[in-house]
Amino acid sequence: MSRRPEPAQANDPVRHHLSPTLSLDIDPLIENPDTRIVVCCGSGGVGKTTTAAALGLRAAERGRKVVVLTIDPARRLAQSMGIDSLDNTPRRVKDVDDSAGGELHAMMLDMKRTFDEIVEAHADPARAAAILGNPFYQSLSAGFAGTQEYMAMEKLGQLRSRDEWDLIVVDTPPSRSALDFLDAPKRLGSFLDGKLIRVLLAPAKVGGRAGMKFLNVGMSMMTGALGKVLGGQLLKDVQTFVAAMDSMFGGFRTRADATYKLLQAPGTAFLVVAAPERDALREAAYFVERLAAEDMPLAGLVLNRVHGSGADRLSAERALAAAENLEDSRIVDQGDGKAGLRNSPDTYGSSESPARNVTDGGSPATEDGTGAAPEHPAADGDADAERSVDRLTAGLLRLHAERMQLLSREQRTRDRFTALHPEVAVAEVAALPGDVHDLAGLRDIGERLAAGRPELPETP
Repeated sequence: MSRRPEPAQANDPVRHHLSPTLSLDIDPLIENPDTRIVVCCGSGGVGKTTTAAALGLRAAERGRKVVVLTIDPARRLAQSMGIDSLDNTPRRVKDVDDSAGGELHAMMLDMKRTFDEIVEAHADPARAAAILGNPFYQSLSAGFAGTQEYMAMEKLGQLRSRDEWDLIVVDTPPSRSALDFLDAPKRLGSFLDGKLIRVLLAPAKVGGRAGMKFLNVGMSMMTGALGKVLGGQLLKDVQTFVAAMDSMFGGFRTRADATYKLLQAPGTAFLVVAAPERDALREAAYFVERLAAEDMPLAGLVLNRVHGSGADRLSAERALAAAENLEDSRIVDQGDGKAGLRNSPDTYGSSESPARNVTDGGSPATEDGTGAAPEHPAADGDADAERSVDRLTAGLLRLHAERMQLLSREQRTRDRFTALHPEVAVAEVAALPGDVHDLAGLRDIGERLAAGRPELPETP
């Protein structure tokens, strides 16, 4: 990683800088054979899926064998990679430049199918069938809070254990909070270790008459209360599920712990993805702090959908002032402003100077001295055309002023983040006019990521 040079335009009104930021070098990260996992995380709607796909494509075309795991239900990844659909099985992406020996595979997490695979792999056929057919399990596997994030961790662990790919790129779930991806395994582990589970599991562990006696005497009040809250049938389903899953609970916790340690390993790199907006960067700051607290390796911040301008020497204030002058032609370029026009007979909107030659009689002089108004239809047409051009130019100036104001807001937001976390390297990606929908668009994003060119002005 290297520091960006100081800007050459020291007097540029837009480039009022606080401190230079670290530049995130993407290519050395994804080309390094020691990098085995890249996790793209951040709040929802900031472009994690597109970033993950672009990184995967760029790494594959540089010789890595890559699988991209997405948890995006919108299926944009499949569309952009030219695949009809993605499922729980990695599928090879066609039309990738494999001249360097790389491959690109993609898959989309099927939360319930992943849970089913765990049950089938760690339970005998009869018990697996009982679990899969249990109504409580079906509800748990389809929508229990944290299940999606936990299953994403499970699938990551499965992919890594197969050692089939050089690089795994993970697009984390579109959670309400980016922290859910790290918290979910612990929450699910706490649920499986919780008092309710242990109480429901106790009769099955005791067994026989003693178990029935324990259930009838020690748990009658609790099960009665739970039965009223949950309903008798649901409580029975839960007890049956817990009894069937007893032998697997330890495996869930063990795998969750192993995957968590995998995320802390040197071969893993986290990329926090954000937009140059206050809420997104606040969430990114929280995640950066959490990764540091958990000793997880942070590669840097990808600042997505950044607006820039090739004419940033013209400030919003100057552009608005110029637009106002064009829209009020009576004060354009007048040395005395409106004072020079107070006694002028010039009509509003005329392109001629107000200090026109006037005869002694007070009428404008003509070439023949008669004082009659000259007829110049061509001149009137030229004036109308000039006014149209002025209006168009004023409109463009106002659009430029809006762009510069947006750029300034984004710059201030980014600067607040870098002031809090100057150690975090940043890569900025320009906002595109439309959505990315094919491999060419993903290549473009990858090139912009790797270019390391700041879209927002630097701050000294």
